[in-house]
Amino acid sequence: MTETAGDAKTVSSAVSGSTGVNGTWLIVAAAFQWAMLGPMARVAFAEGVPSLTVAFWRATLAALLFAAHSAFTRAPALHRTDRPRAILLGVLGMALLYVAYFNSVQHGGAALAAILLYSAPIWVAVGAHTLLGERVSRTEVGALSLTLIGVVLVALSSGDASGESSGSSSGVSYLALMWGVLSGLSYAGYFLLGRPLFARNTPSRVLTWVLIVTALVLLPFAEWQFFSLKAWGALAFLAAIGTFGAYLCNATGLRTVPTARAATIATLEPVLAVGAAYLVWGETLAPLGLFGGALVVLGVVLSARGSRGGANVRERDVRE
Repeated sequence: MTETAGDAKTVSSAVSGSTGVNGTWLIVAAAFQWAMLGPMARVAFAEGVPSLTVAFWRATLAALLFAAHSAFTRAPALHRTDRPRAILLGVLGMALLYVAYFNSVQHGGAALAAILLYSAPIWVAVGAHTLLGERVSRTEVGALSLTLIGVVLVALSSGDASGESSGSSSGVSYLALMWGVLSGLSYAGYFLLGRPLFARNTPSRVLTWVLIVTALVLLPFAEWQFFSLKAWGALAFLAAIGTFGAYLCNATGLRTVPTARAATIATLEPVLAVGAAYLVWGETLAPLGLFGGALVVLGVVLSARGSRGGANVRERDVRE
């Protein structure tokens, strides 16, 4: 009887480890889809669509897609007790992120905005440890350090690395720093607030609620005008691929991957975005940026190996 129970625990642990690895690849897939946001958003901008209007339609169209997905799959309704958290996630984890990030770009340039946005894994690691009680291993700390250094190098090697700011003649304004740090905190909030929600509810239901709230918050900032077919095509891509597909993969991955590790893996996005920008717009990256990108990839690989190693340790402990 004891041997049977032990075998069952071993199988359960092995399945859990496999699920964690699958979750890792889902988050990587989300990073690939998010990487296309910048190049496709530039198409909409070139067609005369303001940035916050792009954000509004991205949230609105994606909310409709998630609502349809929930209805088609007959997903259970969002738990009543989780609805206030979903509303908070829509306000702090998405709507605030859109506003803070675009203002950070406006006042400090894209490079500084990227550096501060991808400070999020630091806030996630701290929050996951203090708020969710997750243990952050030495491997994960090392992976986090590599990814953050890599993101800084990628951002500094971009065309906007001159540090020009529309808000300050000295290069970097306090507004740029404030909005940039706020964007990083908001991005971290998505992981910290989202993890418990996605663990208890179907991701499509959660994201339907969150994106409806996001669209309502962004509604006052949207400008109403006629868009070209090319602009609508870009908006549709941003909603279907960069939001519906990406967030569905990320949310499903968050159900099995520790929060700090998920945030570290998500830092693949700026490196992949550089590759997408080169393919779509012919933008190039300096050698320093290539080195930074390699560090990010190395950090993600270490983080993924950490998840696999953690599963192996748990399985070995059960067997012993």
